[in-house]
Amino acid sequence: MSDNFLDPDQPVEFPIDGELDLHIFSPSEVRELVPEYLRACREKQILDIRIIHGKGTGALRRTVHALLEAIPWVNDYYLAGPGSGSWGATIAKLDPPVKPDASG
Repeated sequence: MSDNFLDPDQPVEFPIDGELDLHIFSPSEVRELVPEYLRACREKQILDIRIIHGKGTGALRRTVHALLEAIPWVNDYYLAGPGSGSWGATIAKLDPPVKPDASG
């Protein structure tokens, strides 16, 4: 069996680096993927996230924005600037995770 073979039943791990390119995912995966990716970034203290959704018809962008609206620890989001993907990407700003009170 080739080393390049990917078992479709095995999860594929993606780097948590603050940039999520949705082009490689099916639209049905986005509703679960985006919040989970943001949660993982937040745990790693990566609070500035770039989500690449593409320009297309705008349906995926609207889905991403609706998801961001529903997450209470998303502080802000906006379309990326000209050098970062323009209206084909969204920048999300996350609140840092709340640290447990040590006085406990």
